[in-house]
Amino acid sequence: MSLRNGLRILDLLASQGEGAGLAAIADALSLPRSTCHRLLAELIESGYVRQRVDHSRYILTMRMTSNGLEFLSLTGIADIAQPIIERVAAQTGELARLSLVDGEAIIWVGKADGQRTGFRYDPDMGQAARLSCTSTGHAWLMTMTDEQAASLVLKQGFGQPNEFGPNAPTTLKALLGFVHAARVRGYAMIDEVFAPRMSAVAAPVVNGSRCVGVISVAGPRVRLTTGKIHEYSGLLREAANELAQLSNMAGFSRRPPLGKG
Repeated sequence: MSLRNGLRILDLLASQGEGAGLAAIADALSLPRSTCHRLLAELIESGYVRQRVDHSRYILTMRMTSNGLEFLSLTGIADIAQPIIERVAAQTGELARLSLVDGEAIIWVGKADGQRTGFRYDPDMGQAARLSCTSTGHAWLMTMTDEQAASLVLKQGFGQPNEFGPNAPTTLKALLGFVHAARVRGYAMIDEVFAPRMSAVAAPVVNGSRCVGVISVAGPRVRLTTGKIHEYSGLLREAANELAQLSNMAGFSRRPPLGKG
């Protein structure tokens, strides 16, 4: 129970850029303040949390980020993906993203900007993509059975209206319509689903019978039109196949998913 509550505190603080006070943390997690204070003290001693100078708020240290980056470097996936993601970004002139499957979630781990050079970890790195309203989520769901897809989406939830675009599905029936269409095409596409005035296209990275990640491209719908999406889908599927082959050679496909180690 202590471990579970400690992890809940870390999850909460990960969404609080300015940190949070003891009372706010305890109330948000329905924990006794004495228990919360003890857990925070243990997390501080372990190096995962620190207090601000005025002791009014608790805030995450960089240890979790450092651990994540170290793990990604050990898998070799970032090095393998770098030239591929940069090529897609350069060819499309849009934002290209890489995500990896992590247990029952798919995590954004990197990006390349079509207007810039150099692979950069995404500001949202470590954040799970919303399965119901992202091209990344749809591309992963299309590799599953309807039952598997529905189970994951129901666990994560559809979110609140302010968390997605006007065309986002808010029921399983509507979502499965997107997923079925993606299976027929071989790639996922969305228009004002993740956010207003934004569109995206994504292709799964499938190694054998397992989806290990997703490559996506996103941009303003005035540039990333339906025609452009269909045009870029070929580039994405080619890149996804290339990444699958390279990751297999590197042994990535024989490792367990990130959250299953």
